Amino acid sequence: MMKIQSFACTAILLCIVATSAIAESNNLASRRTQLKSALAEEWEHELATHPEMATYVGDKRYNERLDDSSAEAYLKDIAYAEHVLPTFEAIDTTGFPEDEKLNKVLMMRMLRMRVESAKFKGWEMPINQMNGIHLEYAALPSQIPLQTVKDYENYIARLHAIPQAFDQVTQNMEQGLRDKLMPPKYLLEKATAETQDIADKSPENSPFAKPIKHFPAKFSSDEQQRLRKEILDAIRSDINPAYARLAEFLRTKYAPHGRMEYGIWAAPNGDAFYRYAIRQETTTDLSPEQIHELGLKQVVEIDAEMLRLAKSLGFTDLKSFNEHIRNDKKLYGTSGEQVRGLYQHYKDQMTEKLPLIFGKLPKNRLDVVPMDAFRAPNAVPADYSPGTADGSRPGRINVNEYDSQHRLLLNVEAIAYHEGIPGHHLQFSIAQELPDLATFRKYASYNAYSEGWALYAERLGKELGFYQDPYSEYGRLENEMWRSIRLVVDTGVHYKHWSRQQMIDFFHEHTAMDDQNIETEVDRYICWPGQALSYKLGQMAILDLREQARKGLGSSFDIRSFHDAVLAEGPLPLDVLRDEVTRWIAAQKNHATN
Repeated sequence: MMKIQSFACTAILLCIVATSAIAESNNLASRRTQLKSALAEEWEHELATHPEMATYVGDKRYNERLDDSSAEAYLKDIAYAEHVLPTFEAIDTTGFPEDEKLNKVLMMRMLRMRVESAKFKGWEMPINQMNGIHLEYAALPSQIPLQTVKDYENYIARLHAIPQAFDQVTQNMEQGLRDKLMPPKYLLEKATAETQDIADKSPENSPFAKPIKHFPAKFSSDEQQRLRKEILDAIRSDINPAYARLAEFLRTKYAPHGRMEYGIWAAPNGDAFYRYAIRQETTTDLSPEQIHELGLKQVVEIDAEMLRLAKSLGFTDLKSFNEHIRNDKKLYGTSGEQVRGLYQHYKDQMTEKLPLIFGKLPKNRLDVVPMDAFRAPNAVPADYSPGTADGSRPGRINVNEYDSQHRLLLNVEAIAYHEGIPGHHLQFSIAQELPDLATFRKYASYNAYSEGWALYAERLGKELGFYQDPYSEYGRLENEMWRSIRLVVDTGVHYKHWSRQQMIDFFHEHTAMDDQNIETEVDRYICWPGQALSYKLGQMAILDLREQARKGLGSSFDIRSFHDAVLAEGPLPLDVLRDEVTRWIAAQKNHATN
């Protein structure tokens, strides 16, 4: 009898345990589904409320619409973030796979930063010489797909919507004027000139007319004629008048009231905004003072490397070598086509070597193209435009051909690796092509990761045996110096109240950069607080992780596996990247011992 009772109790206990396990399993599955659904819903909201983002990622459902640029739309977006945050906070990720746990962490981090940004009212300072819809919309022809008649009709619909978007942004600037949230006056004068230049173009010569230059061959002549007429009519009746009104507003009502101080400290709540910008752009908690001192230290270290190279070429000091570079006409460009050809050459030679240092390679192609002329005078030497995951839009290195005879060629090789491969194009394309990564993470923006990777990529060219020309190697070192100087001058102007001339003088003291490039750079830092800090801080973090992996793995360290690990989770904040790579190192050690 006792045995029967014992067996019965055991059976009941087993049944209870089994039932509990099933319930827990069901609960785990339910919680995972809840997170997955919440992420999908948030992403759909993002695309529906930001149709330009949808176009960027290759989703064509909203291609006839533009973003709502009103203050109300920004406030609604922030209210939505506040609304959905509790949903994610309430999801218990105990027992989840690590990648899914990370999805929650990153989504909550993104939403919290968006909510925090509200108090700084960034939408009230929406235009400067480098950013704003006056430039962004002029680039629409390069961003929107134009393969079908419907694509063209969507494009035309967007052209008709631009005047309303300009009115919304103008209203935001009027409120910024009342709130004293104003960019520097001299930068607004540059933006005014950019806007007026587009307004003055004839419809046929407008950047918005680019789609009528080359229609797909499958379009009938009647379709081509209709679309050409509708595009030119839209430019004539909507685009040019909208640009003219915006230019007039900037010139007469807005730019004259721009702030006279260069640093963001002079704007309301400026010091707090700068600290927020540092956290957002660098994904670190470093203070402005810490970054400034770190920059000064880096400048000293790179100075020593540059001096060694200068002495190897027969110069006794950097000042004389830099002066030689500035005055040697052979080191400058001869034409825009020549400069673009150099970028193409460096892109091609790097392509052949990629399998030596990467296991996973991007599928999307990379084109080298001239930068849009309407933005070139105030733009960097080259930049990158990402393609789409399906390859319908290739990635592009946009080469600045403006005033090429006054552009030094020393750092073209390094910039080619930075903007193209193995820099931005490789990193962005691989992230988009990761099949199992949550979609919002493929397109997440962490400048410290992306720009840090691209600066790190410049060094990979040297490891592969490139930079054979000592002047090109000096250009690479100057790029390192350039990004280290950013730590000094960005904090200098926005934290230490430096003048623009102090920034220029610091560049001249430590580089051979041409005047045009220097002035473009300092104006960029002035209008975009904190962004320039991301490059060097991100690169240093990746180099530290590489050294950690090399020491930890010893003879089993493989550079291709390390690079694949850094890129495996898409863009990440630096602290999360450090955790992920550290976990990868531990897994590699464990695999090696087993």
